[in-house]
Amino acid sequence: MGKIVGIVNQKGGVGKTTTAINLSASLALEGLKVLLIDCDPQANATSGLVVQRDDARHSVYDVLMGLAPADQVILPTPIETLFLLPGSKNLTGANIELAAADDRAVRLRHALEPVKENYDLIMLDCPPALDLLTLNVLAAAGTLIVTMQAEYFALEGISELISTLERVQAAFNPEVTIEGVLLTMYDDRTNLAQQVTETLREYFKERLFKTVIPRNVRLAEAPSHGKPVALYDARSRGSEAYFELAGEFLERNNIESPKAAARKAAASVPKARGREIRFWPYA
Repeated sequence: MGKIVGIVNQKGGVGKTTTAINLSASLALEGLKVLLIDCDPQANATSGLVVQRDDARHSVYDVLMGLAPADQVILPTPIETLFLLPGSKNLTGANIELAAADDRAVRLRHALEPVKENYDLIMLDCPPALDLLTLNVLAAAGTLIVTMQAEYFALEGISELISTLERVQAAFNPEVTIEGVLLTMYDDRTNLAQQVTETLREYFKERLFKTVIPRNVRLAEAPSHGKPVALYDARSRGSEAYFELAGEFLERNNIESPKAAARKAAASVPKARGREIRFWPYA
């Protein structure tokens, strides 16, 4: 498929990296081949997958600057079908170094062309800013997942992001659209959360994901152990929420994962009684 999905919001602390790691992991555990690209100079998606930070190692920075091809920078992760193109603090300088380049907004898109068909899905973790790195994500992605908290200021941030998206559509990538808006760190006990949810539902309608990501201690703990929450505590509310989100994402895109196909095949096999398979109405 080679579908490229950007996980974006110019605000920090709204669950972008948590979603990038855990949605990617959940999709990979469903049997899809997934590439996660850490476009944030903080490189939290990199350390959150037990890949030690190493500024001497090639990263997305080297790919953007043309110093190394993407296929030589991609690393394995603890999940067999999940791969990582790591970030590094060197990305901070990319905004300055690329400023004078004619193709500064489409460097990432061009770099992914040779490898995108090798993966079912490519997930891009975006920095918390509307800078050249974010612009490269918007220009490379086919669709976007916007993560946000159910708070008033988050609504203001969404309007800025949509304005930027419209300019990117006009200048660089007319195909990019918002896949969906995802509520994170959600607490449905507050009136504000419910009011913001209703406002978003009125505006985005079916593009607002039905799945919400709750506040969850295990989700917060997992990065310190260098693991997606599905490997840290598969039975936690956070892990269950991201598997539910993965299912909703696949359903929206009419994608049947290998694990889903296997479950369907197993369910269709009649169960034997002793040595004999008997069918209704005789069973």
